[in-house]
Amino acid sequence: MRRARQSPALQAWRGVSVAAPAAAVWPWVAQIRLAPYSYDWVDNLGRRSPQELVELPEPQVGDTFTATGGRRLGRILSVGPGVQLTGSILGAVMSYVLVPQGPDTTRLLLKVVMGGPRALAPLVSVGDLVMARRQLLNLRRLAEGRSRVRRRDEPPGVVGCDDGV
Repeated sequence: MRRARQSPALQAWRGVSVAAPAAAVWPWVAQIRLAPYSYDWVDNLGRRSPQELVELPEPQVGDTFTATGGRRLGRILSVGPGVQLTGSILGAVMSYVLVPQGPDTTRLLLKVVMGGPRALAPLVSVGDLVMARRQLLNLRRLAEGRSRVRRRDEPPGVVGCDDGV
């Protein structure tokens, strides 16, 4: 017997404009694999999300989607390098989409789709709005700053610039 498809409890788009080209935003989106970049005291057990770019390979389908408190969570479902990253985590599917708005501006969008009882949708929506907003604002702040790249084997604080300087 086939079960009827349920509509999601939450489908929400969030977005911010970033004063940086998509090529400067993408590495930060791809770095979500290391940490959540939201309220670290809540969703990263007090550990600070990296504030420097770490040299990582491009994300691949099947890779870990993110980490929280040092624990790997979720799986990457789809990747369009420089364009979109979609992953599943804790019953939700999250898609980050980069939309160039000119040579130096990018619209960073996040679509969140969650299952579960529809009665919880208002509560989930408010929680998601707060956490997703913080995450997108943090990613914007980092992408708009001077992009710095740290090799994975370098300790924090030892950085090089990715612009060849």
